[in-house]
Amino acid sequence: MGGGLTGPVPRDIWLLLGFILFTFSLRFFAATASIAALMQLTPLIWMRGFVWQLVTYPFAGAGAPSFWFVLELLILFMFGRDVYQRLGRQGFWKVLISGAVVAAVAAVAIQLLLRLGGVLPGPAAFSLMQGQHMLLVILIAAFATLNGEATIYLFFVLPVQAKWFLGLEILFAFLGYLSSRDLAGFLGICVVVGFTWMILTPSNRRLSLRERWLRLQAWWIKLRLGWMKKRRGFTVVQGDKKDEDPWVH
Repeated sequence: MGGGLTGPVPRDIWLLLGFILFTFSLRFFAATASIAALMQLTPLIWMRGFVWQLVTYPFAGAGAPSFWFVLELLILFMFGRDVYQRLGRQGFWKVLISGAVVAAVAAVAIQLLLRLGGVLPGPAAFSLMQGQHMLLVILIAAFATLNGEATIYLFFVLPVQAKWFLGLEILFAFLGYLSSRDLAGFLGICVVVGFTWMILTPSNRRLSLRERWLRLQAWWIKLRLGWMKKRRGFTVVQGDKKDEDPWVH
């Protein structure tokens, strides 16, 4: 991967790692634990209007003080540096923050739907996507999209093409869901993997936000037309050749 641990490291990467370590440490002192808790993604978003958590949660270090936390920082360092070098400062932070917000909005919406169905959020709600876990998901998905033919050594042993990590992330998240039952967190990860792939695919990177929105609307309209054709017996008639969207009669 891009030179391993050698070579120049952007200052933003050091600041990101240092901030995660700082917020992680806050959780283990009585006087500062509440600060870290307010940064995490919790049901307080809709219960008390703590909307800032949609942005702050990936920067609040999560997990236990163990070797695994250090390993996560190491992996974050390696993927983060490669993605930063490919996208530059603006592109790097745009992908991180927009991806984190999209994932959080999706997870909160799913949790609210579950609540309307009578399922109350448990203590593991959003645990799969908390803190540096979400940053890792976004950066690995970004690396896999930008360097699809590169080789990554899974568990530092098994050589795997980078593009397959998009599916592997979903698989690992599903395994996490089986143990935590954090459905909102699992689906939030699925959403952000797809979102990161979409905005970094070469054919989509040149599109403006308005063009992406129009494409999304066109996709939704075609989906509805297909549903109406099957369920309501409508006949779909293609219009002018210049018009890609069909009319329904």
